[in-house]
Amino acid sequence: MKPESWAPHVTVAAIVERDGRFLVVEEHTDDGLRLNQPAGHLEAGETLVEAVIRETLEETAHPFTPHALVGVYMTHFARPAREGVTYVRFTYCGGSGEPEAGRALDPDIVRTLWMSADELRACPERHRTPLVMQCIDDYLAGRRIPLDFVHTHSVGPPRPVSTQK
Repeated sequence: MKPESWAPHVTVAAIVERDGRFLVVEEHTDDGLRLNQPAGHLEAGETLVEAVIRETLEETAHPFTPHALVGVYMTHFARPAREGVTYVRFTYCGGSGEPEAGRALDPDIVRTLWMSADELRACPERHRTPLVMQCIDDYLAGRRIPLDFVHTHSVGPPRPVSTQK
């Protein structure tokens, strides 16, 4: 592997809790149906906060308002016969409104669910990654980092934020 060809994938995830239950998605993956927080990749020109707002809306139809950063997580997946993949995940917690009526979810999303931490702990084999529970546990432990901890320095005009699919 050439050092100049490697780059980590930057992802974002949202933790939304209501009455002791967490908003999760059931999604199609290469390993079958899995549970995950609403999550996805940072797109060119976005801030991390813009990305988590967009991804949560696209995957759940729920508008999301980030309140704090819960943590930054790095995972490396080794893949036989090819280069491994590294993900750097920024997980935010916050509130959400009611789902937008009639809004289609991303194609890989089967449905949204509200699950308790105990229900999630009871089915680790269904989690997309071990980060699903790690992020919930960190949230429940009270980990909160102010949103202004991560600085974005833009070059050029700001990119308009789109909530339309």
